[in-house]
Amino acid sequence: MRILDRYILKEFINPFLFGVCAFTAVFVGTGTLYRIAMMINEYGASLAAVSKVFVLALPSIIVLTFPMSVLLGSLMAFGSLSSSSEIIVMRAAGQNFVRLALPVFAVAFFISLGTTAFNEFVVPRANNAYNTIINEEIQHRAVPASQEHIIIKNVQGDKISSLVYARQYDGKAKQFKDITVQAFENDRLVRVEKADRADWNGYKWLIHEGVLYDVSQGEESTRTLTFENQELPITQQPDKIYMEQKKPEELTIREIRMQIRLLEANHVDTNKLKVELYNRFALPLASLVCAFIGAPLGIQKQRGSSSIGFGISVVTIFIYYSIMTLTNSMGNGGVIPPVVAAFLPDIICGIVGIGLILRQVK
Repeated sequence: MRILDRYILKEFINPFLFGVCAFTAVFVGTGTLYRIAMMINEYGASLAAVSKVFVLALPSIIVLTFPMSVLLGSLMAFGSLSSSSEIIVMRAAGQNFVRLALPVFAVAFFISLGTTAFNEFVVPRANNAYNTIINEEIQHRAVPASQEHIIIKNVQGDKISSLVYARQYDGKAKQFKDITVQAFENDRLVRVEKADRADWNGYKWLIHEGVLYDVSQGEESTRTLTFENQELPITQQPDKIYMEQKKPEELTIREIRMQIRLLEANHVDTNKLKVELYNRFALPLASLVCAFIGAPLGIQKQRGSSSIGFGISVVTIFIYYSIMTLTNSMGNGGVIPPVVAAFLPDIICGIVGIGLILRQVK
């Protein structure tokens, strides 16, 4: 790495790290601490419980701060170089803007990749633990008598062995209705079972009057069998069914994809899950997009002030998240395709960033 690249990255890293801490503090102060105070007042939550909630809330917040921190870092880095006339010297030495910004763009790209991984391996587990503590330790929430669209997975090692979908679960009758069971071998679908109902007999779940489709030889069923009674491949007792259900933000990308396939096979709307799936890639990409916007904006005159840079970051990110909220709502409602809903904010802001870069190249 050239000395000039290291120098520019040094100018970028410090305000980036400051941005992560500052924006996280803003989110925590305006949202998380308020919710914790409400938990203490309404439910008498213990110090241990609220401490765990506070820590587990941080991963999902930090992910949101990366794009705005990249924007602040790139703004401050090039604003500082511009205010001290170092950019003029660098350009006089034959360095064009794109070459000067390349190390920041490269770091922003790797931040995007790291955010995707963090959003896949850390955030869902933290969100699941967060919701579990709130439901069980703080709110002591009662299990709903009836639930819609139940999905239960069974895992052997690191592979899913079966997925069970029920259109409805009656907690009082301890009964599943309209059931589909998908069995897998080495992540390949080999068998599908469908039945009208399944009941808890006190020891296990029994599925009644169903049809089995053997698809082990390919996508088309090669054998069809009917049965009167068969054991359902789940071990959860009736009072544990509710806790098996995860919200979209608690699922990994792989789990979301499997749920989408299962729900679509049962003709259930999956727009919200698809938007969530594409957002797992679109939100991390925002870090790179923000670098495209921040670097050329930083070179503009009078961009050296940290307060101005922070203000521009807040306004730009507010616009980005406003567009994201609007497009996600449209995607959830089926007004626009989910993939468009997720990536449209990146596309719009990316076009703006490329336009700003081209102005500096001229």
